[in-house]
Amino acid sequence: MSRFDTYFLMKTPDVLEYVKEKGYMPKDAQLSGKEIGDGNLNYVFRVVDEATGKSVIVKQAGEQLRISAEMRVSTDRNRIESEILQIQWKYAPHLVPEIYGYDTVMCACVMEDLSDHSLMRYALMKHEIFPRFAEDVTTYMVNTLLKTTDVVMEHKAKKAMVKSFINPELCEITEDLVLTEPYNDCNHRNLVFPRNADFVRRELYEDQALHLEVAKLKFDFMNNAQALIHGDLHTGSIFVKPDSTRVFDPEFAFYGPIGYDVGNVVANLIFAYDNGFAAGNEAFCSWTLQTVEEIIDLFSQKFLRCFEENVTDRMAKTPGFKEWYLSTILRDTASYAGTELIRRTVGMAQVKDVTTIPDPEKRAYAERLNILCAKDYILHSTSFKRGADFVTAVRRAAEAAK
Repeated sequence: MSRFDTYFLMKTPDVLEYVKEKGYMPKDAQLSGKEIGDGNLNYVFRVVDEATGKSVIVKQAGEQLRISAEMRVSTDRNRIESEILQIQWKYAPHLVPEIYGYDTVMCACVMEDLSDHSLMRYALMKHEIFPRFAEDVTTYMVNTLLKTTDVVMEHKAKKAMVKSFINPELCEITEDLVLTEPYNDCNHRNLVFPRNADFVRRELYEDQALHLEVAKLKFDFMNNAQALIHGDLHTGSIFVKPDSTRVFDPEFAFYGPIGYDVGNVVANLIFAYDNGFAAGNEAFCSWTLQTVEEIIDLFSQKFLRCFEENVTDRMAKTPGFKEWYLSTILRDTASYAGTELIRRTVGMAQVKDVTTIPDPEKRAYAERLNILCAKDYILHSTSFKRGADFVTAVRRAAEAAK
């Protein structure tokens, strides 16, 4: 009988024993390992065979959030993540890590080691640029999102996928931290930068028109089972190097609105812009905004082409439908980019791109920019149809935030 026949939270020595017992490394291998994760939900270890250099990543789900012991979550999310990465590898090979195996008892996933890549958020905080990112991330999004919709899939098969990947506990976190608390601080967990306290009260807590639009977005998020979305597609969930982009960490995945994923990517590039602007790096800022524009335009082009090549539903082939369908996704993209900008600025899970800006006034300015841009995206979502529209909103907010 193995001690891995019953779930427990592993430490590094346990992980070294685990990969040998499960056959991912030879029994006689001289292994080294360390915990490398810094996320809120999981424990991530890198294991290396010192003789051969072979390495793997072991990711185990814990039973509570590391940022709050009060928030307990199902360990089944690692099963969801492993299965989704395997599906995404099918649709977008080499744009996600390869999965070697999943253990239902230990709630542990063993996967490809991407240590030769950098976590994109930290690379962007060093103001590194990645010219192929827009090309890669749009290919990933179009292939993994459109191909899991009713437009392409047989409808009963798609409904079975919806059932398989229902993810209520992780969705509840989004419903609370993204789509409720930033607008009212109902659970007293918001983190408002003191210099902007009056601004936040006026622009977020007291704006009923904004609340109405976000209420609509919350219920769309909960009820629009459009595609198998990543659910948390920010720059901390992307590994990059100059010739490679890999999206990982889809533990928030479920069937939801496509625009939620696309909007999250847009918002997180704006956080990178904030950091570059505070540092006075004009070239980097120019690249971030150019990349936002390219992502929207490339996504639209690839989406229409992929739709034309893969559509199976008879009614979806009606002239004009694919253009209408895309327009609703771009509307949602703007709206959910807005909710991501706001929640990362005043909510309990903020981003280092902004919180590490050393000058308090520059940080306060960046946060005002985020909120004003977000409100533009949310309140005028139907006007965002091209990449240039998204960038113009950032420039408007940059002026208004002064």
